[in-house]
Amino acid sequence: MKGLFLSHLRLSHFRSHRRAEVVCDGRPVALFGSNGAGKTNVLEAVSLFSPGRGMRRASAEEMSRRPEALGWKLTGALEHGADHHDIEIWSDKGAARQLKLNDKSAAQLSLGQIGRVLWLVPSMDRLWIEGAEGRRRFLDRMVMSFFPAHAEASLVYEKAMRERNRLLKDQKRDAYWYGALEAQMAEAGAQVMENRRLALARVSAAQREAETAFPVADLDLVEAEDVWPQDLALAFAESRGRDLMAGRTLVGPHRTDLEGTYAAKSVPAKDCSTGEQKALLISLILANGRALAQDFGAPPILLLDEVSAHLDANRRAALYDEVCALGAQAWMTGTGPELFTEFGDRAQYFEVSEEAGVSHIDERFFP
Repeated sequence: MKGLFLSHLRLSHFRSHRRAEVVCDGRPVALFGSNGAGKTNVLEAVSLFSPGRGMRRASAEEMSRRPEALGWKLTGALEHGADHHDIEIWSDKGAARQLKLNDKSAAQLSLGQIGRVLWLVPSMDRLWIEGAEGRRRFLDRMVMSFFPAHAEASLVYEKAMRERNRLLKDQKRDAYWYGALEAQMAEAGAQVMENRRLALARVSAAQREAETAFPVADLDLVEAEDVWPQDLALAFAESRGRDLMAGRTLVGPHRTDLEGTYAAKSVPAKDCSTGEQKALLISLILANGRALAQDFGAPPILLLDEVSAHLDANRRAALYDEVCALGAQAWMTGTGPELFTEFGDRAQYFEVSEEAGVSHIDERFFP
């Protein structure tokens, strides 16, 4: 199986990093250093080598180094077997993010054609006990890893829904305008629902087929109404009266929720312990990676922020073994090198430090 990895990453005026460079050979990347040194900022930079707003969902302006706020630039080399891609991502002062792929201007969606990036960050630890919005976002990131065009279908649906909600809020009753918007929503929404169903089936199959130290999570999609994709247009039309009273659209894929169950215990994920919830998330990310390795021809790049700090030595060793067995370039952060001991020479190690307001990334050699 051909590998997929960033062989070179350069950051300029990005977050805390005035200038920084990382050269990689495809092995997992262990970044360690004190809190606030800029480790997570490196992972955020890597997350931008995939479609979307990155793992922090930040604006281009928010990513600019302070106090200069001059704009920022990321340069990377993405390897996939014999294929090599030079990527430049930047934002001039106050401007939207821009992209060049192999010296040609490109759309963000093109990144999904040449690579895949998945992440697990501490803010996701409460995924199962917070609101449905976060679970939908987690679900749609999973779906986009299989179907990059899912992002476009979601945008079409959301844009048409905003227009429909504006009519509802203004108490407009013109059936012609509703019908036109609902036709757009139904077409795009059906694709969104089908993509979600297919992606969940692939991840669930990857969980069942794997030998893993992490618990299997049974996943289910829960719709706000019992509506099939082919019935969306009718559902929107029939719901206009309720929607007019509410001033917003009450039915559709924007109301979907994702439910998880600890399969071996038949316990809903929301009722599991904090450690079990974390283990279930790790299991899903690994299963997502295994399924992508089959579909895409290479495992995705994984971003695992502070994940090792919440695992005992045995679980850490199991995670590192599974990452290496998958063949993924996993970028991982931790406060000290001892959190990565179980990797041995299977990983590269970089110390991230900050001195006089300037961040440094220096390669270290362990075990």
